[in-house]
Amino acid sequence: PTLVSFAVDVNSEKNIITPELKRPGSKLVVYRLPKDSFELPDYAQAMDGYGKLFEDIKAGRIISAYAVEKRGLAEAVSKMAFGNKLGVKIEHNVDPRDFFAPGWGDVLCEVPDGRVGELSISYTVIGEVTDSGAFDYGNTHLSLDEALEAWMRPLEDVFPTHTGREASGDGAALQERLYHIDAAYICDHKIGQPWVFIPVFPGTNCEYDSAKAFQRAGAQVETLVFKNLSAQDIRQSVEAYKRAVDRAQIVMFPGGFSAGDEPEGSAKFFAAVFRNEAIRDAVHRLLNERDGLMLGICNGFQALIKLGLVPEGRISAQGPDSPTLAMNTIGRHVSKMVYTKVVSNKSPWLSKAELGGVYCSPASHGEGRFVADAAWISRLFANGQVATQYVDDQGRPTMDEYWNPNGSYMAIEGITSPDGRIFGKMAHCERRGESVAVNIYGEQDLKVFEAGVEYFR
Repeated sequence: PTLVSFAVDVNSEKNIITPELKRPGSKLVVYRLPKDSFELPDYAQAMDGYGKLFEDIKAGRIISAYAVEKRGLAEAVSKMAFGNKLGVKIEHNVDPRDFFAPGWGDVLCEVPDGRVGELSISYTVIGEVTDSGAFDYGNTHLSLDEALEAWMRPLEDVFPTHTGREASGDGAALQERLYHIDAAYICDHKIGQPWVFIPVFPGTNCEYDSAKAFQRAGAQVETLVFKNLSAQDIRQSVEAYKRAVDRAQIVMFPGGFSAGDEPEGSAKFFAAVFRNEAIRDAVHRLLNERDGLMLGICNGFQALIKLGLVPEGRISAQGPDSPTLAMNTIGRHVSKMVYTKVVSNKSPWLSKAELGGVYCSPASHGEGRFVADAAWISRLFANGQVATQYVDDQGRPTMDEYWNPNGSYMAIEGITSPDGRIFGKMAHCERRGESVAVNIYGEQDLKVFEAGVEYFR
């Protein structure tokens, strides 16, 4: 039996700080929860202290903080250090009994160097942030990598983070290959404000983020829910989808878990609907007569690839050797930030991204492993249809599961149609905005949506 409890509060994002340590040279101070003679919280003093803590945060005097728990300051310091792998040096006068004792209600804070004297809270300095990548306390020197491995080890067999297998496709074959053309496909049907159609199926959950991203870029957006409670609902939805595609300049397949990722694979219901003759013909008119664009992210990428829109550029039947998206090598859903490199500038969708540039986006999927035979992979690279690849912190395409979390062949994260106008990718570039993922470093904006809108101008 498991109890999961969440305590939720609301505040301006401008007043929110994250727990990972930020700067070498910062001081570590602890605010102690005031207690009475019975070792119970003195609530009046506590409210006053927490109020001052909040004011220190708003004034920038505290730049990261962690609520101390059962394992005391040792646990809090460790988790704060793991985030950016900054080191910590603990003062010699800190008693080990205090360092490891439970500290419910206490708050450990990182204070920029030179600002400790400005704090309005009562505090005790216990240490300093360093760039050593290690914990130093008395005679103990412990590397962060060793500490992190020890922290993660107990649950590794229960909920593994890696398979322990060597993935195929590593080595020389993964050397960086950038595909460059002087100009991407040019639109002959100009329009000041393109119309975007976003189909929504039962289980879709990214339509709001996707619509917001397109609206922010200057497009008009229409979302339509596919109704499937009755045969009449389905017929009406098919007709509504056909009309929506005929109105649109862009069709975007959003992320989520359409039809619960069933039957027998994600996006099959999504793809089945778009194989309907009326919708299929509308899609082909969009592509062949109006220079239209299509985009698919995550579940939407799965739909594009099952329809054959990528890599073929048209709705077609999948053959036994067709590229596909398979279950992640880890055998379960993966949710983490990934780094992807733009390796082709063929697509209009990537016209505002930097060729060779690395971008950080959230990935969240169970079936994201790009799989294709050697002939298809060679053809895709040769034609510039491999748009993005998973890379490590040095910008190198990799089969390492830490950076390529689904085990995609040749680290392929996104591909396009032959002319680049249809783009499918796994990572959620729509999940960004002001104050989103503020503790993630690196460029996060591929400007995919802005590029799509500008294409029509």
